[in-house]
Amino acid sequence: MSGELRKGWIDRKAGPALARQCELAGVARATFYRQQAPGEASEEDLLQCRLIDEEYTRRPFYGSRRMVVYLARQGHTVNRKRVQRLMRLMGLAGMAPGPSTRVKHPGHRVYPYLLGGIAVTRPNQVWSTDITYLRLLRGFVYLVAIIDWYSRRVLSWRISNSMDTSFCVDCLEDALSLHSKPEIFNTDQGSQFTSAAFTGMLQREEIAISMDGRGRALDNLFVERLWRSLKYEDVYLKGYGTIAELTIGLTEYFAFYNAERPHQSLGNRTPNAVYADATGGGASIPDRFGGVREASPVHRSGAGDTPCATTGQRCSAEMEAMDAT
Repeated sequence: MSGELRKGWIDRKAGPALARQCELAGVARATFYRQQAPGEASEEDLLQCRLIDEEYTRRPFYGSRRMVVYLARQGHTVNRKRVQRLMRLMGLAGMAPGPSTRVKHPGHRVYPYLLGGIAVTRPNQVWSTDITYLRLLRGFVYLVAIIDWYSRRVLSWRISNSMDTSFCVDCLEDALSLHSKPEIFNTDQGSQFTSAAFTGMLQREEIAISMDGRGRALDNLFVERLWRSLKYEDVYLKGYGTIAELTIGLTEYFAFYNAERPHQSLGNRTPNAVYADATGGGASIPDRFGGVREASPVHRSGAGDTPCATTGQRCSAEMEAMDAT
């Protein structure tokens, strides 16, 4: 009797535990779990993920404790461990001091943060990337995008149904093939971005690697603003049902975002226009000791360098007070 037929006997919703069903069917548990779609989730999980996603987009400083309170007010009484699990699944971490829920790899090197107090004065001086969770009608996917800090232009993006490294590397390859390479590339400390495949590509292109310090709310501000705009202006309004529909929708939205949508912080010009003529853009992240400095010659991160510690407190009020895109 074929293994596929025996796997068909197993029912997640049936009474016996999955481990017992796998034993009775003669199917290894790893084999059964491996066939499940990465984005598969229960209706209850999807509903609570939707609520968490919407509240986090409004209030990115909310951690798991506040989310438990928020969900209770919405009629969902859950414990903190459940909320932590869902937030990990979605790749979310509150902007409050304390341990990060970003998944780090113990064997991957973490690079120093290079942008404190630097004024970004030209296109392709600093690029940045991040991953966000996007809901579908009956599931979810992850989106990674690369943005130019000076112009806010979205340079490349990819979606995936799992938090693997390959779609991030593919996004980086696409951005480098279509645009001039940046001087500095900033990421968080997630395992996708600290992987040898991702950092190795940056090193081969002689691009300085910068990674957000623990407890810094403003290090990836422009990508966070992009996620907020995308979700409120497109994803929440359209309610995409499938990956195909989402892909078409994202293609249209990012074309609109780059070429048509006026940005207040760019003097109501578009990212494409600012990127093309290198005027009217710019960015700066104040140094934690105060002040902004011009970018000095970039130090290229080599294999023998020692990472520098970066400290500071996440401050959502500062992020909300800065000009919206």
